[in-house]
Amino acid sequence: MIVFDQENRIFTLHTLNTTYQMKADRYHMLLHTYYGSRIDDCDLSSLIRCEGRSFSPNPDEAGSNRDYSLDVMPQEYSTCGVGDFRLPSIELELPNGSHTADLRYEGFRLEKGKYTLEGLPGFYCAGDEAETLVILLKDFAAQVTVELYYGVFEAVDLITRAVRVVNQGREKVRICRCESLCLDFLRSDLDMITFNGHHLMERCLDRGPLRPGIQSVGSVRGTSSHQHNPFVMLCDRDADEDMGLCYGVMLLYSGNFEAAVECSQYENSRLVMGIHPYHFCWTLNSGEAFTAPEAAMVCSTGGFGQMSRQYHRAIRAHLIRDPYNGRRKPVLVNNWEATYFDFTADSLVGIAREAAALGIELFVMDDGWFGSRNDDNSGLGDWQVNQKKLPGGLKALVPRIKALGMKFGIWMEPEMVNEDSDLYRAHPDWVLHVPGRAPSRGRGQLVLDFSREDVRDCIYGQMKEVLASAEISYIKWDMNRSLTDVWSAGLPARQQGEVYHRYVLGVYDLLERLHHDYPHILIEGCCGGGGRFDGGMLYYTPQIWCSDDSDAIDRLRIQYGTSFCYPVCTMGAHVSAVPNEQNGRVTPLKTRGIVAMSGAFGYEMDLGKCTAEEKREIGSQVESFKTHYELLHHGDYYRLGSPFQDNAYTAWEQVSPDRREAIVNVVLGCTHAAPPFRTLRLKGLHPAYQYQIDGSDALYSGETLMKAGYPLPQMQGDYPAFQFCLKAVG
Repeated sequence: MIVFDQENRIFTLHTLNTTYQMKADRYHMLLHTYYGSRIDDCDLSSLIRCEGRSFSPNPDEAGSNRDYSLDVMPQEYSTCGVGDFRLPSIELELPNGSHTADLRYEGFRLEKGKYTLEGLPGFYCAGDEAETLVILLKDFAAQVTVELYYGVFEAVDLITRAVRVVNQGREKVRICRCESLCLDFLRSDLDMITFNGHHLMERCLDRGPLRPGIQSVGSVRGTSSHQHNPFVMLCDRDADEDMGLCYGVMLLYSGNFEAAVECSQYENSRLVMGIHPYHFCWTLNSGEAFTAPEAAMVCSTGGFGQMSRQYHRAIRAHLIRDPYNGRRKPVLVNNWEATYFDFTADSLVGIAREAAALGIELFVMDDGWFGSRNDDNSGLGDWQVNQKKLPGGLKALVPRIKALGMKFGIWMEPEMVNEDSDLYRAHPDWVLHVPGRAPSRGRGQLVLDFSREDVRDCIYGQMKEVLASAEISYIKWDMNRSLTDVWSAGLPARQQGEVYHRYVLGVYDLLERLHHDYPHILIEGCCGGGGRFDGGMLYYTPQIWCSDDSDAIDRLRIQYGTSFCYPVCTMGAHVSAVPNEQNGRVTPLKTRGIVAMSGAFGYEMDLGKCTAEEKREIGSQVESFKTHYELLHHGDYYRLGSPFQDNAYTAWEQVSPDRREAIVNVVLGCTHAAPPFRTLRLKGLHPAYQYQIDGSDALYSGETLMKAGYPLPQMQGDYPAFQFCLKAVG
């Protein structure tokens, strides 16, 4: 609900449990007054106090009033070069060479439904599930208008934000910085939580107190990156899973980003988030507009768990566009770790035959099926079937897979090219490269210039021919290197600062074409695993390969960190063979299955090499996943034990919305002799309900299970796991 107090020029955004408020003051500055627990019918601008501060300049409108300075005021969208020395939200390079942005409130408009952003992903709604507020700010000297967009999803406690900059003057203006979000706090006694890592170990939680100065995470790799995720949290120092005030902010963007917090000398703090200013400079001609990507905020007063569940509900209902909406996704098998590049049509059908007998429903053919692709140094860019490996092409192979009762999926890496390819030999200028410099290579490949429409058209034309050749139900869209040598032959020198962003827009454009032309195809995103796991990609690819590390114990950390923002249904998770190829660890097959079930479930192994006992276990896992699919993928998610703490176990739980069913998952660490007895306290149950566990006759009240706990069984061997189901009776 959006409320406007016309007399006091106060805007109040209410969700079910939170309130967000801002005010246009007497000098036409848009000030941020409050974001927190819901407060009805109030003016919270009294929280903002003024006092003269030395070396904090005063705007011209303030005259002799030295108490008023932008340097200490909580701003809704911070200015640049006109008296506020903290993190700016926007920086303009004006025709006279100055770098300033002085924004004043000019007006607003209210709209039903949720705004959309041309060429960019965003949360969406049906009917009256959301409202939009657009506030107009203007730099009158520069003749630049900044439109602040707010989308309010009341039922899921979500507020989205975006920014559109319009050049209303006669001369060119250059944007050097344009944040999607600015959030000022009248306090700095907060912790910052970020999700960091590297290839094979993404989104590990890191928590620390804010300190004076600027703290930031971000990416200049051309993707949102394995190293830092575009989701951050600020919280009370004592906040935990179940209590305390916390704020989550996610950026729906898949390229270079920055999330920065500055604590001022007066113990205020400011969070800004948006496109990273590194090598970013966008030219706006007269009448042109630039749109910054969307950010989405959640405020929770019930700790991290409540915040996560709010994000999960919002993402499932209002962000991902899933062709299986309302239906169960198929369990898949991928041939990569079974065969790598060395396969034939018969060997692929053999893997599919073994999988079909175990109840697996989708066969995915990975890298190596196209062009001259026998290793990772050739073939990328030539998206035609390698007839030596697959005689008769997909027209011959896919019917053999379908005859087994399975769907067929395929791997592609559309953004990349090898120098040993027909495409590169014909169009060497189509890659990102700096004239006069030798290129940098990653995985033996170069990056196609997706900022250019002609490049995208060529790749999409090839993809359409492949998709037209057989019945394909799934695409794994991969991307296996960071961007270097970022220069485009399609843009003049003064616009090279636009290439990084135009590249991301190009990726979104091609994905949107796929979504429009093939709405039945499930697309799984991948970037060497989790290097582009962000809200922007989820709008186009409703699931993303969580990490190239498929080891179950490492995955506990990866999936735990990912769960703080992103729901289980978005996490690609597979059971692979042991010893694990990434770290050599041996874990029980049951453990690998339980961990992978809390994700978009599948297998990545040669099932023909499994023993009869292993095949029975796999068949049981597949059946269990199908039985509990709705609970696993759409239940409310509770973290019960952290793999980042010195715990003997990691545990998590999914609970149905009506709280009548739950599934609990526990993975133990290294086992020691004479271990202590342990008890696990559950969450999210109805205290008055009586629950059966795995259909046994014994009943436990929800209150007992949540307060006293459930006794964990004693188990032997390293990394054992178990899973149990609860069902309310009566």
